[in-house]
Amino acid sequence: MLESKMKWSFDSLEPVNEAQTIMTRLLEKRGVTTDKEQKAFLSPSMKDLIDPSLLTDSEKVKSRILKAVETGEPIMVFGDYDADGVTSTVVMMETLIELGAICDCYIPNRFTEGYGPNPDAMRQIKEDGFSLVITVDTGIAAFESIEVANAIGLDVIITDHHEVQEVLPDAFAVIHPKVSEDYSFKALAGVGVAFKLSQYLLGYFPEQFLDLVAIGTISDLVPLVGENRVLTTLGLKKLKQTSRTGLVALKYVASIKDDVDEEDIGFGIGPRLNAVGRLGSALPAVELLMATDPVEANQLAEMINNINQERQEIVKTIAAEAIELVENNPVEHERVIVVAKEGWNEGVLGIVASRLVRTYQRPVLCLSIKPDQGIAKGSARSIDAFNLFEHGMSVRELFINFGGHSQAAGMTVDLDRLSELRAVLNTIAKDTLSAEDYKEHKQIDLAVDVSQLSLDLISNLNKLAPFGMANPKPLFYVTGIPKDIRKIGADQTHLKFSLEQNQYQVNVIGFGFGQDYHHLNQDQSVEIIGYLSVNEWNNIRSVQLMLEDRRILSQQVFDFRGRKFWYKDVLPHAGENVVFVHFNQPTKIEDRQSEHSETVIARGTTIQNLIVTDLPESLDHFVTLIKKTSPENIYLCYQADEETLQVLPSRDDFKWLYAFIIKQGQFYLERDSLRVAKHKGWKINKIKFMIQVFSELEFVKIANGVLVPNPSVDKRPLETANSYQRQQNKIDIESILYYSSYQALVSWLLTGLESSDSLEEEKVNGL
Repeated sequence: MLESKMKWSFDSLEPVNEAQTIMTRLLEKRGVTTDKEQKAFLSPSMKDLIDPSLLTDSEKVKSRILKAVETGEPIMVFGDYDADGVTSTVVMMETLIELGAICDCYIPNRFTEGYGPNPDAMRQIKEDGFSLVITVDTGIAAFESIEVANAIGLDVIITDHHEVQEVLPDAFAVIHPKVSEDYSFKALAGVGVAFKLSQYLLGYFPEQFLDLVAIGTISDLVPLVGENRVLTTLGLKKLKQTSRTGLVALKYVASIKDDVDEEDIGFGIGPRLNAVGRLGSALPAVELLMATDPVEANQLAEMINNINQERQEIVKTIAAEAIELVENNPVEHERVIVVAKEGWNEGVLGIVASRLVRTYQRPVLCLSIKPDQGIAKGSARSIDAFNLFEHGMSVRELFINFGGHSQAAGMTVDLDRLSELRAVLNTIAKDTLSAEDYKEHKQIDLAVDVSQLSLDLISNLNKLAPFGMANPKPLFYVTGIPKDIRKIGADQTHLKFSLEQNQYQVNVIGFGFGQDYHHLNQDQSVEIIGYLSVNEWNNIRSVQLMLEDRRILSQQVFDFRGRKFWYKDVLPHAGENVVFVHFNQPTKIEDRQSEHSETVIARGTTIQNLIVTDLPESLDHFVTLIKKTSPENIYLCYQADEETLQVLPSRDDFKWLYAFIIKQGQFYLERDSLRVAKHKGWKINKIKFMIQVFSELEFVKIANGVLVPNPSVDKRPLETANSYQRQQNKIDIESILYYSSYQALVSWLLTGLESSDSLEEEKVNGL
């Protein structure tokens, strides 16, 4: 048995039939059912976008901004320090500049000011001569700051997309899809909201911002459906041929060429823009995206790339320290991990929390302790089953500040309440989560046959891109026999094999699955889930499946029969949780003595790895051992007795030898056995066996190595001799447990485990 690492969910495991059906099924799973919906999904276009005037307060905002432009009133754009916030800032700044506004931008410092608008920033903006502020990607939870702004005569227009609390801030206006009843799409990113407002302000569709919209939308992990899908698809095309000087430089340092997809943003552009605000001020990222001078852009891009490398090293160090805290206090972090330490860079704690979630599969709060302020501040990430926003809001009184989404949040906690928060969150998790909830969840799209995995299918699947939240890359389920299993990579931590099903094969690559090398069997079917990709080597393109998880639900049987030095391969394979069992002859391997089967059966405890070192005297005994111990893995490491006959002599063989003995009158065992063996081509042990049967049935008498016929014997069937019965039983056991094929042996064993009847008399086809 090989357990899956993740929790698999699926609607059906019945394979679909044709490539077109696969595409139809995938669209249906995404809620795209009608021809019109499918056409819109596969060919996103501007006509599928919503009129920005449907955003509540849009006309009020336009009037206020145009008034500021007409009167020369300066406007401050207040942004956020992540990639969504930075791109939102640039979209709004360039929109205002095009309108002729006097404007500037303000992005708070994560370390000195924290997230979002703050009262001191509002006062400073007012002192600098501004009387109108437009927030982008932030502000919906800035209640105190808006109160201060109102008190000092500062109009604030909030544009945001984050979760809305019970009441709204008392701002001049709020542009937010979730508070706009007539705006049907609620999941825009911050940059998407800024773009829609830009469109309304400018009076035309501003294609020049689409590359920025794609970056911010993908980086912020919002659902890539509806308007987000349209804007991102158009934005990726724009980004491929962007003339924006800063993005050209950023693509170069990120080694992004030719086509640009969501992974290039998710792993290349997004992390670099985020890194700037994680380690210091995010303004260089804004400057890069607005740069027009190639020299300046290249310098900024190089600086940002270096900052990202520094960020990676900091994350690596903090993650190691956080893991140490968890390992040293496992009970304290049993259900929810809350780790905190002085000196941690709070700008990267979201990344660290994400790593811990992947490692431990439980919600994680990662906080930096600030003893001089008496607080801990940081970020949280969660598993699918634990809604951070809902559960965090249910204990809102334990936080100084709190906000975010279901899977990600930021917070500030009083140090004196940190232990209480940890205890409360663990209690909530205990009451709401099951054991299965702590396994990473994987939603399987479809089951397919290996024969369906083609380059044409991959080409069709690419029409579903860009992939992301709510439109994940299709995850397929397939079964087959693993062949040519190899460990690959410099440190042998990865796995490669061919999956065979009905004479079709597909190559499988499993990064980080090297430990499975000893657990896959080239004769036993395995279930796997994975993503399709194209492998290109020497100008040859082929399909490969990127392994995401695997499982074998049945007991695994590993065949080491007849291997004299089996233990050299089995011991590192099976690990430490093993039991050696013998039926007749004790075995000692590396200072470990095998136990007698009767002892193990009487104990009746479950065994993870059972190693059988010799053959039983009864098939029933063998099956009883397996039933009583229920091993996940069975290792057959025995050898057959070389003296055992594989086939019983025929009745004609017995008749010929008996007639020969009668004709001779007396049979010298040593001399005449050799003569018969040479004449008939028989083995000596066959002749000895027949003579033993004759002796038991008293057909002959033996004395001093000489055999003579018994003239007064009663005729009896050969099968009544004990030696004949024992040999028949031994041949049956060896033919099933030793000489049979692997597939036949496993089939017999499974049949035996399911049956309560004796197997001694069972006739197994082909054995």
